[in-house]
Amino acid sequence: MPRLAKEKNKLACRRIKVKLDKRSYYILIQPGIINLVGEHLLQFGFSKRIGIVTNPTVGKYYVEPVECSLLRAGFKPKLYSIPDGEEYKNLDVVRDIYTRLVLDEFDRNSALIALGGGVIGDITGFVAATYLRGIPFIQIPTTLLAQVDSSVGGKVGVNLPLGKNLIGSFYQPKLVLTDPNVLFTLPEREFRAGLAEVVKYGVIYDAVFFAWLERNISNIKKLDASCLTYLITRCCQIKAEVISQDETEQGLRAILNFGHTIGHAIETLTNYTQYRHGEAVAIGMVAAGKLAHNLSLFDRHQLQRLQDLLVNIGLPIQLPHLAISKFLDTIYRDKKVRNQKLRMVLPKKIGLVTLVDNISENKLKKIIHPL
Repeated sequence: MPRLAKEKNKLACRRIKVKLDKRSYYILIQPGIINLVGEHLLQFGFSKRIGIVTNPTVGKYYVEPVECSLLRAGFKPKLYSIPDGEEYKNLDVVRDIYTRLVLDEFDRNSALIALGGGVIGDITGFVAATYLRGIPFIQIPTTLLAQVDSSVGGKVGVNLPLGKNLIGSFYQPKLVLTDPNVLFTLPEREFRAGLAEVVKYGVIYDAVFFAWLERNISNIKKLDASCLTYLITRCCQIKAEVISQDETEQGLRAILNFGHTIGHAIETLTNYTQYRHGEAVAIGMVAAGKLAHNLSLFDRHQLQRLQDLLVNIGLPIQLPHLAISKFLDTIYRDKKVRNQKLRMVLPKKIGLVTLVDNISENKLKKIIHPL
């Protein structure tokens, strides 16, 4: 069952700019900001017709405050509710949304709002990027994973049965509005899964932040308001710094894929139904850490710290038993493969990772099914 808020936080609004020249935008982080959506959107000059893409799970909590805010600001919102789940992040759902937008006479100055987690954000962004060759969209992330990761950076897309996010684009939102209070209605498993991406930022970029997580994980799991706001803010600062330097993943941005190569394979081979994305990423990070240790890049103590933090959070770290041939086939369809040579982000120490090219199948096999 969702956990209801026990306190209201009056922290000031945190503003983080993602610097991308004409595509620059702000991430605004503030408890209660979900009630001020319309007020924040007036600055953009959108047409009055605006769409809210969500799912029933999120909608029962947050459609009403968003709609009311939009109506107060003079907008005419239309609701597009789609089924909840990673398995619905596909072209069939996208086609249905296109059809409804056409019937509702959305034009190039009409905007879409992604009200939900990573699946909603990815689908909405992909629709916005491709409908009429591009209309504006806004992210209102309602899961921890979306707040710290997927809502920022403009990666949008959908899955194919053969692999995750194989169809997509880089398409930046106009604004990200993040309300930490919505996490109080997030199921505990989803909250834990989001913390995997939080840990990722510590490993790839900020050893001090990783140590802060180790010290504060108990309060974080209790949904301490000040911890949550700092945690979200720091992750968004890191991602904004990375994205501002490398929008389309030509170099530095690749570090954000730490844990994702194996994590995506796990999701694909279990039909997106057995593991949450963050759970698969947690397993993938540990597998990448073990591979790095076997390659003499990452020492045993640091690997143990990573494993201990993930276990303390309540995340899985052991690879499921899957056919190694299928595992390897799926990994080699990953977007990071170049000329059939696998590239993976591997840790050198907490706070620093490197991109390793041409990882051999034998090395992978020792991680996937150790002797």
